[in-house]
Amino acid sequence: MFDIEQELKKIPQKSGVYLMKDENQQIIYVGKAINLKNRVRQYFQNNKNHAPKVQTMVQHIKEFEYIITDSEMEALLLECNLIKKHRPFYNVLLKDDKAYPYIKITNEDYPRIFVTRNIEKDKAKYIGPITDAFAVKETVDTIHKIWSIRKCKKILPRDIGKERPCLNYHIGQCCAPCDNQISKHDYQNMITEAEQFIHGKHEEMMKRMEKEMYEASKNMEFEKAAALRDKLLSIKSISEKQKMANTGLGDCDVAAFVRAYDEGLAQMFFIREGKVTGREQYHLHSVENRTRSEVMTEFIKQFYSGTAYIPKEIILQEELVTEEKELLKQFLTQKRGNKVTFTTPKKGEKHKLVQLAWKNAMISFEQSGERLKREEQKTIGAIQEIQQALHLPQTLQRVEAYDISNTQGFESVGAMVVFENGKAKYSDYRKFKIKTVIGANDFASMQEVIYRRMQHAIIEQKQCKSGNFSKMPNLILMDGGMIQVQAAESVLKELNIDIPVCGMIKDDKHRTKAIIFQQKEIVLRSNTEGFKLLTRIQDEVHRFAIEYHRKLREQKAIHSILDDIPNIGEVRKKALMKHFGNIENIAKADVEQLLEVSQMTIASAESVYQFFRKQ
Repeated sequence: MFDIEQELKKIPQKSGVYLMKDENQQIIYVGKAINLKNRVRQYFQNNKNHAPKVQTMVQHIKEFEYIITDSEMEALLLECNLIKKHRPFYNVLLKDDKAYPYIKITNEDYPRIFVTRNIEKDKAKYIGPITDAFAVKETVDTIHKIWSIRKCKKILPRDIGKERPCLNYHIGQCCAPCDNQISKHDYQNMITEAEQFIHGKHEEMMKRMEKEMYEASKNMEFEKAAALRDKLLSIKSISEKQKMANTGLGDCDVAAFVRAYDEGLAQMFFIREGKVTGREQYHLHSVENRTRSEVMTEFIKQFYSGTAYIPKEIILQEELVTEEKELLKQFLTQKRGNKVTFTTPKKGEKHKLVQLAWKNAMISFEQSGERLKREEQKTIGAIQEIQQALHLPQTLQRVEAYDISNTQGFESVGAMVVFENGKAKYSDYRKFKIKTVIGANDFASMQEVIYRRMQHAIIEQKQCKSGNFSKMPNLILMDGGMIQVQAAESVLKELNIDIPVCGMIKDDKHRTKAIIFQQKEIVLRSNTEGFKLLTRIQDEVHRFAIEYHRKLREQKAIHSILDDIPNIGEVRKKALMKHFGNIENIAKADVEQLLEVSQMTIASAESVYQFFRKQ
């Protein structure tokens, strides 16, 4: 049992990050402190002086942990990373920022440029996040057309000269470094120009290209001059589209936001070489009962911890929190490589830009308000409907659903899908291959699945690990009736775990009909969001279980047939399946078609051909 009073006495007076957890081991708040002991103790003292939201949060804190750092700067970086990873309910959050695309420039001898939504620790450059997915794709497509940067995944220079250049080279969209058609130095120059283009550094680039074009023309290198001319025209076209106004400023970003209740929207303007070259919008969550300075500080902290380019000046609508301002300035200066300043203008051109950003944020927030309400009704609203129908006291933040799939007891599998706040959380989905049950016994199979899932949670909690299994559900849904419900309840009772369990039953046409809870059938109206969410969950867990079962059946079929053929080992088996797609196509193939697979020899092809003819 976690004794908060005793644990508070153990906290050291050092800088670090603290994580507040609820009764389900869910991280609900992440913060940093110069002095961990003083900061964490404040939450449990003088409760009346706290903001209403902090008071509510403290009521849900059942335990906490902390991580000591060597400096406040390290604590800041760690805090940003943990907020992005765990997305705690009581932190100000950039909603869904992890889903925004980035432009990635790989860390290779001959780099590639493409769109990604995943940031990896691979020393590559990530430019973003960018909310406009279409604009990102258009930018990358334009880069490939202008600079002919490679798209292939060949490892260069290792693979240079091993194969002929691909189709992209022949249609003029790749400079073929794989065939030594361009030097490494010239290729790196192209990457540098492309990166400048992404950051809106057009003027300097166009001047340099124009000079090179005239020099090429003087030297009678007309093909090179024509290629440079085409690049210039393309860049000018894009540049004209991006120029909103000439501000007379250098490189800077402008930030403003609006809010209503617990939601907000931040607007960023990006100014490069004095021109507004683009803008981005970010929805904010958990902003109620926070000062405007606190909201702005949290937004700036999270935004610049995830973006590659830092301008020399950041123009803000609101002053940053005094205690955080100097630390953030040091952090961004260190990240940029030279001095970064914050400005909060009250008049002049910079103030006009802030007002323009604020007006844009206001318009977008009003437009998105109805859409957000509809989305919330489908998720949070639907969960609340289910909670009310079951008369449950706790919020159903995390719901897990289970299903069993087999064919007459063959290759029985279990599936677990997870919905958090009404949305599918694919990263927490889990598959179980039934190990202890022989034959078609759904009751025993479901018992095994629930037992294994809960045992994982118990082990992780004992080891103080924050894994996916350590997050316990507020509700368990079973694809089926009383038999499946009783299977789950018997395991939970044995493990002394108190989680409500419902069964999802279908009608004669295999459509969701109702739910069973505490041996009673509860029917929700089919036009409600709660009923629609239940249908989505039931369909999803059934799909996930069927797909896993089908995959195991196919693997079993491949093993039982191809492994019986002479001269066919693991490598050839995989190559045949990759080439032909399935067993049926392999069986129909003649010797010549089989020899199209590079790993096959005449002897192995004839073995396959003869085997299926005998069959």
